[in-house]
Amino acid sequence: MKQVLNQLFEHQKLTRDQAKEVLINISQDKYNASQLAAFISVYLMRNISVEELSGFRDALLDLCIPVDFEDLPIIDLCGTGGDGKNTFNISTIASFVVAGAGYHVAKHGNYGVSSVSGSSNVLEHFGFKFTNDQDLLHRQMEKANICFLHAPLFHPALKSVGPIRRELGVKTFFNMLGPLVNPARPQYQSVGVFSLKLARLYQFMFENSEKHYCIVHSVDGYDEVSLTGSVKLITNGSEQLIDPTYFGMKKYTQKDIDGGNSIDEAAQIFSNVLLNKGTSAQNNVVLANAALGIQCFDQSKSIAECASEAKESLLSGSSLASFKKLISTVQ
Repeated sequence: MKQVLNQLFEHQKLTRDQAKEVLINISQDKYNASQLAAFISVYLMRNISVEELSGFRDALLDLCIPVDFEDLPIIDLCGTGGDGKNTFNISTIASFVVAGAGYHVAKHGNYGVSSVSGSSNVLEHFGFKFTNDQDLLHRQMEKANICFLHAPLFHPALKSVGPIRRELGVKTFFNMLGPLVNPARPQYQSVGVFSLKLARLYQFMFENSEKHYCIVHSVDGYDEVSLTGSVKLITNGSEQLIDPTYFGMKKYTQKDIDGGNSIDEAAQIFSNVLLNKGTSAQNNVVLANAALGIQCFDQSKSIAECASEAKESLLSGSSLASFKKLISTVQ
């Protein structure tokens, strides 16, 4: 690690192979906590390169516990986190909306690091028990159209990094990696990122894959469609700047989509939306993100058609049913 740190401190970048090797060494506990903290801190002060991010991704996918859904078409709706906006669990609720609309979702998530409540926090609050048992995951997908992949159970390589990330309490390059290392390797992915630079990195990486993708970044900093302003939307072969009118919706404020000050408050918002008791802002921001997820799955559909499917899923109770079915599989 000393050689790697000296290289990085001299403003040199790692090659893809070097980056992969470092992550593999981390998985084998070859570095102490101080070395890991120093390594992570480098990327708090400078941008990560495509080669570095690709190498880190390659290592984690090689080391993860894979989930094989065979030929079943699946999607992941996931944000990088790290935007510092403390929104409620928008992408997680949107995942249940998409599942309720009849699409198969392999939701990859974790505890919140720089926000009050990550997807794992809120699901755990409702009694959901995380698993990497393949049969149970298949049963969840069959019963609820969705399974939840709690990242630490599938990425044992990152066990030694978790405490350091929690102590730092800020976004790190591991936030960037989360959506890239879903162990189910979904063919479809709707992902929100916290910066335009990261959106470009993702675009480059997805362009060189067979994935159908939708990358979003709100220009006011959100890692999702926030309906608080314009959003950069990048999909296979297209790129545009959209605003709330794209979804037929109005503009909201940051306060309208705040996630609260505790997991309890975040969970209450979560319940309210699925029970059709959410505010118009809460409902619409979920529906906008779900609509993009559906369109990512079937790019022949207009955004209006996708928004209509999402709305039907939420208002009919299908989203809530999907959530209840998922929770029931582990109780």
